Amino acid sequence: MRLGLVAVGRLASGSERDLVRRYVKRFDALARGIGLGRLELQETAEGRSRRAADRRAEEARALRALVPAAGRLVLFDERGAMLGSAEFAAEIGRSRDGGVPALFFVIGGPDGADESLRGGADSVLSLGRMSMPHQLVRVLVAEQIYRAATILAGHPYHRG
Repeated sequence: MRLGLVAVGRLASGSERDLVRRYVKRFDALARGIGLGRLELQETAEGRSRRAADRRAEEARALRALVPAAGRLVLFDERGAMLGSAEFAAEIGRSRDGGVPALFFVIGGPDGADESLRGGADSVLSLGRMSMPHQLVRVLVAEQIYRAATILAGHPYHRG
């Protein structure tokens, strides 16, 4: 199964980028052994429109273009469902076992996600109700994807 982490904005070099790369590298080392593909990282530029609603719509179009039509789109949004790590891993496992060809995790921009993207997502998840910089959200999502792989593999990383 093809996996992707798609986000608005470019991560500058620094600690956030290093952490994302570290978790992707760790994930990729486990992925094949548990029936998953490598984790693809894709970025799209922030919208240029003056109004926030127009920026969100512009970003939604760009994000949708990066997700395969046959794939599942999982959007991270503060209004989404909150899952524990084991539940998140189980969702990934069900997609894999159900023959889903691609599973893409999507993070919107600083203004949030457009309603059309939220409405068209296969699921909407939240990391919590607190506002966070979207660069940090990318690190947290990458870590949770890696953690999910360790849970599926029976690896001791997750002790919860």
